[in-house]
Amino acid sequence: MFEKVTIIGFGLIGSSFAQALKLSGKVTHITAADASQEVCDVVIENGLADEATTDLKQAVTDADIVVLSVPVGAMEAVTKSIAPFLKDGAVLTDTGSVKDAVTKKVAPHLPDHAAFIPAHPIAGTEFSGPLAGFPELFQNRWVILTPLPEAPLRAVEKITEIWELTGANIEIMSPEHHDLILGITSHLPHLIAYTIVGTATNLEEDIQSEVIKYSASGFRDFTRIAASDPTMWRDVFLNNKFAVLEILQRFSEDLTALQRAIRYGDGEYLYQTFEQTRGIRRAIIEAGQADYPVARDPKKASQATS
Repeated sequence: MFEKVTIIGFGLIGSSFAQALKLSGKVTHITAADASQEVCDVVIENGLADEATTDLKQAVTDADIVVLSVPVGAMEAVTKSIAPFLKDGAVLTDTGSVKDAVTKKVAPHLPDHAAFIPAHPIAGTEFSGPLAGFPELFQNRWVILTPLPEAPLRAVEKITEIWELTGANIEIMSPEHHDLILGITSHLPHLIAYTIVGTATNLEEDIQSEVIKYSASGFRDFTRIAASDPTMWRDVFLNNKFAVLEILQRFSEDLTALQRAIRYGDGEYLYQTFEQTRGIRRAIIEAGQADYPVARDPKKASQATS
């Protein structure tokens, strides 16, 4: 049983985490903290947490676990603000998509009586805001923990336990390895999606309207990815630039090989490449990682609560 859990930053991930914990019945008190008073009002109006405040000192006082669910670029400043008020034995964690840079920026500001266990839930939708959250978001999804070697074992166990309450699966790896893997599975796809949709917006107006009108499933999927929070993804790329640039270079080389195959009519190379990628898709489906529960559209949620 956890007495008090504080979630700083109440968007899709923070809201989903709070709702999943509330549903578990294993957390006595959930506090939401957000820079926006409007967000705090929405949280209370919709019963998403037991308390909501813009006061970080009030939010973290007596909290057993504090979760940073803010953009990666804001985590250091938030940590500096709350560090003096963390109680003895408190565990700080996060939900950021970059781990090495975050660890280096956050850990030095913590008092000796608190621990930092970085975490990254591999889950999300294109929606944002507190009403976009839903408690099933993390079910059967992976949450990667990247504790430093000197991290207290009990602190790692606590973060493992609280994520397991949401239905998530836990994996532990080094921050550097995490950033390389996510550079492939998450960061590069988002970069490509932003680029492709950006290319479409730069077309002549008459062609652009037809692109939108006749969007096939592939382009529609890219627009869904490209609709993700721009602040969050700006910070991801700036804080994981070395891994992203490494993967981007490999992608560029593979893309050049495909260009060559198309130019010279090498159908065998194209077929073998496409067959290999079908195998990856089948493996993802078999692993149960292909589809999410029905995401909560914040506009529909807002209409339902008005």
